[in-house]
Amino acid sequence: GNGLRADIWSAFQERFRIPRIIEFYAATEGNVTLFNFEGRPGAVGRLPRLLERRFPVRLVRFDVARETPVRDARGFCIRCAAGEVGEAIGQIVNDPAVPSARFEGYADRAEGERKILRDVFAAGDAWFRTGDLMRQDARGYFYFVDRIGDTFRWKGENVSTAEVAAAIARCSGVLDAAVYGVAVPGADGRAGMAALVVGDGFELATLHRHLECLPIYARPVFVRIRQELETTATFKHQKSELVSEGYDPATTADAIYFSEPSVRAFVRMDSALLERLQAGEIRL
Repeated sequence: GNGLRADIWSAFQERFRIPRIIEFYAATEGNVTLFNFEGRPGAVGRLPRLLERRFPVRLVRFDVARETPVRDARGFCIRCAAGEVGEAIGQIVNDPAVPSARFEGYADRAEGERKILRDVFAAGDAWFRTGDLMRQDARGYFYFVDRIGDTFRWKGENVSTAEVAAAIARCSGVLDAAVYGVAVPGADGRAGMAALVVGDGFELATLHRHLECLPIYARPVFVRIRQELETTATFKHQKSELVSEGYDPATTADAIYFSEPSVRAFVRMDSALLERLQAGEIRL
């Protein structure tokens, strides 16, 4: 596998009678490499204790709103506890004997510097920033949660777009889903919005009931129905245009729906409803 989702791992393996799935995590220019040789469903890998010193990978607490690691009173980063979500980083070691721990940077020096986190656990140390949020269980397995910038805050909680999209994908009739946050005037944080590609058997009422499996803060406030979702060369959803268009029905021919609290159902967005939202007349 290469990014095989935890929610389909076991079903995929059983359906196609795959005896063994090996997952991995890496980046061409980075120094963080993980392998899941044991076939642990959903895990991108782990570091055996014998290799932890040679290839240091850590998770540090991350402030999603400020998009920066959290530091203590001394100015150092704080390691995550088991199960806690944080940014994955790898220590940069300029040792010819350990070439995999180096970070050569980019042609643009400023871009390269942005990928380096300094004074992390000790004065003068340097670590490569993966830009990925992960969690690590008590057995040492790492699990991908979301890309930094995709995760957003709503109702005082962090919302993982990847986890919400995985939950939506389990709803009958949903073929593909991209989740992102959109700004709503007068509201703190960003409200969740899901762009969906749907097929036979899809019903908005069913989706609304299905979303009750998520915490209230993680449930999408807006839903947009599309014919297809644009992806990158590595099959990641392209969300920038979706975010910029938001939930204004005038920006697209796609149908956009709002989760109306008073009727507990999705209703079609129109100019009148948009005006009420922008005026703060509807409490989200």
